[in-house]
Amino acid sequence: MTRPRLYTIAAHKAFADALVAGLLRRFGGDRLRLARGLVLLPNNRSKLAIQDAFVRASGGALLLPRLVAIGNEDLGEAVGVALDPADAAPLPPAVDPLARRLILARLVAEARAMDAAEAVRLAGELARTLDQLLVEEISPRRLREIDLAPELSEHWQASLELFGLVIDRWPAELERLGRIDAAERRVRTLERLAERWRAVPPSGFVCAAGITDSAPAVARLLRQVSELPEGMVVLAGLATSMPQEEWDALGPQAPDPASGRRALAIEVHPQFHLKLLLDRIGVAREEVALWRDGSEHDAPRVRSVAIANALAPADFTGKWTTLPAEQRRLTGVSAAELAAPAEEAQAIALAMREALETEGRTAALVTPDRGLARRVAAHLVRWGVEVDDSAGRPLAILPPGTLLTAIVEAAAQDFAPAAVLTLLKHPLVRAGERRRAWLDGVRALDLALRGPRPAPGLMGIDAHLAGGTERERRVRAAAARWWPEARACLEPIAATFGTGTRALGPFVACLREAAQALAGDEAWRGPAGRAAADLLADLEAQAPLGPAEVAADSLPALLRLLMDEVAIRPARGGHPRLAIYGQIEARLQSADLMILGGLNEGVWPGTPAPDPWLAPRIRAELGLPGLERRIGIAAHDFGQGLGAREVLLTRARRDARAPALASRFWLRLQAMAGERFERAGALEGWTRALDRAEAHLPATRPEPRPAQRPTSISVTEVDRLKADPYAFYARRILRLDQLDTVDADPSAAWRGTAVHAVLEAWAKEDDCAVEALVPRAERMLRDPAAHPLLRALWQPRLVEALTWIAGKIAANRDAGRTVLAVEGRGEAEIEGVRLSGRFDRIDRLADGGLGIVDYKTGQAPSPAAVAAGFSMQLGLLGAIAEKGGFDGLTGTAGAFEYWSLARRGEQFGSVTSPVDPAGKNGKIFTSDFVERSMRVFGDAVRDWLTGDAAFTAKLHPEYAPYSEYDQLMRRDEWYGRD
Repeated sequence: MTRPRLYTIAAHKAFADALVAGLLRRFGGDRLRLARGLVLLPNNRSKLAIQDAFVRASGGALLLPRLVAIGNEDLGEAVGVALDPADAAPLPPAVDPLARRLILARLVAEARAMDAAEAVRLAGELARTLDQLLVEEISPRRLREIDLAPELSEHWQASLELFGLVIDRWPAELERLGRIDAAERRVRTLERLAERWRAVPPSGFVCAAGITDSAPAVARLLRQVSELPEGMVVLAGLATSMPQEEWDALGPQAPDPASGRRALAIEVHPQFHLKLLLDRIGVAREEVALWRDGSEHDAPRVRSVAIANALAPADFTGKWTTLPAEQRRLTGVSAAELAAPAEEAQAIALAMREALETEGRTAALVTPDRGLARRVAAHLVRWGVEVDDSAGRPLAILPPGTLLTAIVEAAAQDFAPAAVLTLLKHPLVRAGERRRAWLDGVRALDLALRGPRPAPGLMGIDAHLAGGTERERRVRAAAARWWPEARACLEPIAATFGTGTRALGPFVACLREAAQALAGDEAWRGPAGRAAADLLADLEAQAPLGPAEVAADSLPALLRLLMDEVAIRPARGGHPRLAIYGQIEARLQSADLMILGGLNEGVWPGTPAPDPWLAPRIRAELGLPGLERRIGIAAHDFGQGLGAREVLLTRARRDARAPALASRFWLRLQAMAGERFERAGALEGWTRALDRAEAHLPATRPEPRPAQRPTSISVTEVDRLKADPYAFYARRILRLDQLDTVDADPSAAWRGTAVHAVLEAWAKEDDCAVEALVPRAERMLRDPAAHPLLRALWQPRLVEALTWIAGKIAANRDAGRTVLAVEGRGEAEIEGVRLSGRFDRIDRLADGGLGIVDYKTGQAPSPAAVAAGFSMQLGLLGAIAEKGGFDGLTGTAGAFEYWSLARRGEQFGSVTSPVDPAGKNGKIFTSDFVERSMRVFGDAVRDWLTGDAAFTAKLHPEYAPYSEYDQLMRRDEWYGRD
């Protein structure tokens, strides 16, 4: 019997270069012999790494051995037909992954009623658990043999029961399709290959390199490869010098003779999966030889010793205090700790950019954090350096994916303004020559839809654009003219999605047609566009296999879920000396500078995703890998990356939400190395200095003095002119008006406008009939355009306040006071300036005078503000009235009242006045109010409108509560510094 030939390449060696050096030494003398060889590798990215290593080592033309990827820990790749013998009976084809997902989702939804998106999500988790059973060659029927019901919570019992029901029906579904699971097909293919090589060994050498998958079928194949006449298995980073006591502690342990239970294995250790693989191959660690060959890219040998010590099992870390200095030396390894992810990305980009200053020097970033990877790539663009993230980006965040999401979101939200504008402004919609005109229309619609949300659906937008006050109709005119063009694109979406619940296929077909109508061929251009088209085509074709009905509002979540799982990887075309890898892509890769980024707990290592189907105890009884095994694999990836010649470790002290905890790997290195844990202080300093200004020069309080000044002003602007002249300047002279937000909640101003409209119609059409006011308000609130928050929360208090107003006016009428006019506008020239104003109501008092009334939905101004010369609107309206500025109204103003609808005490509604006939309580005398208001107004006019006073920002901040121009005046830079 041939003795198995197994080797390991130490962590401090560049795996691909060392492997190629050894293969060339053994087989490179005969180029045809090398070409007849076969190298089995874990994934496609590792094939590229080996190819590049052959190119570096050959120095010229070379016939390469055949490179075949057999798969990785995620079971993402099958062996494929490349290794299928031509004379063998073909294996049944594997079931399409999307078809499998939809069938499982249907089975889950039929077994337990749930939303289609949730069923598809759970089906994905179920598929992963089923794959683990198949890979570990554990029959799902064993679930029926395990009785742990008394020990499981009700939740886990229900999940286990549902899992069993679905798994029982799954084989029949596969048989109906004539397919088998991809994981089972992979097991059969590997088994067939091992049997064939056992019977007829290949003519050339076979080398299985860097494979760490410990699945039984993979282990049997590796055993067969190791026993071939010219076969060898080369492992990555097996700790051959690890003390035996530590090695034995990793597990898996033998079951206890009495209880039958096993002690927990240390699956979080980076050597556990390699130990399990050796156990399944059937060789001892002592039978694995060290690979002698190396390359110029290797780190010092002592690095492997330090890595093994740093990653020792937790029970053995006490040895760190007694280790000799050379066994914990990390020469060539430095660490940068930054404040935030943005700063970390900038530091990494700086380090990669610096590497380019040395001719031929390479650098690579390895991180599981795709957000960090994208940030680094964006920072490098500032120097004109393009770097591709080999892990790819999810389709859901790329333009074709966001377009599809925007379409279904608009439909699911019944064409709410924010969703509609997001869709119509999408960069792919009307791309090209037509986009400028299209955006002009979208921007007009944006302005028209500002404020509270209109009624639902396209008809709600129709009514909104056609209605409103005269001023609102003027603003909406341009949008109303353009809207039919956009509406024509949205009508098919509304017709399909408006049905609520239906089969998935018509939804997908409508989505595809809508994307074509809105974006044309731009929706399907490039790798991301092709992937989006393929996903929709597959989804439409496989839809009959999935849940029978799908709710329209669940489609956004379902689509995002599927697109998140589609990675769009760039074609190789970035900078030849820089690379960005994910953990899987980085295996077997090497670079002169290896940057391990995102070293925070929950990122590297990531938090193990829970299995929603099988409880941890069930998984242990079945013999499935523990959820924590991924931490051990992440630790192995970290150890391999740490073996590069020069290594930079980075982390941020906080993430986007809160302070972050350093990765356990970072803390281990820090604890073991102590003072020898070198900090990249220079890099940290450069990062902070790059965007740091030499000096902080805060802006001063703005005081503009324009040459031309307004010659007209409204009564409501006088307070702004006096309290915050700069805000008046920005609004009237710069003509900068604050826009309402889209989908805004009803503001106080909006509620006031609604109340004024009701009271105006009541006075003009119902002649202030008491019994007509409340019904009119209720009709207004029943209008589909009325905001639901207004109906739900404001209607009770509004009705009570309006009832109070109706009663109060009736009582005034009985006392000889009548309503003279409502919602009128007028103007008068005072101090050479045209003063205009709009009143809510003017009454004829019993003595023949005029009563100026202002309705307030909130609290009325305080007498203190009036005494200080602010809140003079009522007095200025009285001045306009006395000067005959309101058509048909004459007389002397003798009453000035605020009618507040706010709650006061036990009731809604109250009347207050800023003046008093006798000047009581520090109030202004009623007879002096108009004259004093004109005097205050005249002072303001002479200062800022006819004079040359500066428009100083926040001159009286206590009377300037509005903040819409605070950013323009850079308030926070100077306020409080005077």
